[in-house]
Amino acid sequence: MMTAEEMKAVDIRTVNRDELVDIRDVVIDQDAPKEEKIKSFMRQIRNPYCFKVGNVVVKTTFADTDATLDDRLEHYLRNK
Repeated sequence: MMTAEEMKAVDIRTVNRDELVDIRDVVIDQDAPKEEKIKSFMRQIRNPYCFKVGNVVVKTTFADTDATLDDRLEHYLRNK
């Protein structure tokens, strides 16, 4: 099991695509409590910072902020 820092450091240019989880295969029980949904997602995706969607490798980063994705999308749409 990799640490969070190791997960963040994965280089998408050199990662073995066959070892990445395709996010389309992740299934979350929508009736489960929030904490269980998070645990299930983490168990299935293995690395939330690097996964694939089909043949495309995706690398994500997370800002250290209290703003949510909804907040950012609303701001973007209001200022478009």
